[in-house]
Amino acid sequence: MSQRDLEGWTIAFDLDGTLVDSAPDLIGTLNRLLMAEGLPPRPLEAARHLVGHGAMALLKDGFAEAGAEWNEDDGKVLFDAFIKDYIANIAVETRPFPSCVEVLDRLSARGAKLCVATNKRTDLSLALLDALELTDRFAAIVGPDAVSAKKPDGAHIREAVLKAGGDPAKAIMVGDSTTDTGAAANATVPCILVSFGYSDVPMDQMGGDITIDHYDEFEPALAQLIG
Repeated sequence: MSQRDLEGWTIAFDLDGTLVDSAPDLIGTLNRLLMAEGLPPRPLEAARHLVGHGAMALLKDGFAEAGAEWNEDDGKVLFDAFIKDYIANIAVETRPFPSCVEVLDRLSARGAKLCVATNKRTDLSLALLDALELTDRFAAIVGPDAVSAKKPDGAHIREAVLKAGGDPAKAIMVGDSTTDTGAAANATVPCILVSFGYSDVPMDQMGGDITIDHYDEFEPALAQLIG
């Protein structure tokens, strides 16, 4: 490969379940709220699929799985409590997936622009990436509050790529869920799926162009997609 063979390409990454394994801290916050309400905590492995659709969805679905009725009147108080607890514990156990950071650095060295297109609120995404010292690796970090429509709408990817200074016609999406594959399809960009994320949909039903089981496989997968 030439030194700058990815010049002109932009690679958009989902955050939770794609770049970082954040489930332990997210489910930890959920469980502290459940227990404060006298409800049983959710086992981590049984609750991983709840992650990736935003904090409110995690909260509502988590309470439903714990057998609780969701009360909209109490929802804002619970949501505010969730955000406060999560920010205080945002990177206790959360870590980038193995080899992820090294791959990001190689992609940048090869000329690619990198951005984050996530349904995690932008301020929370920045707080997490700051805590992990990853923020500087991305030209843009774009949550649902910073776009005209969030994933699976294709606008999320297109606008994130544009914010990074890239061309949506030369973009790749990387994700772990049907939210990501749907957004990629709607934006007419290829999608690399990671099998180690949080979706409970079988990988062969996800709709991605190619699936990797480890970041060591990322660059060969990318080469297959863009030639």
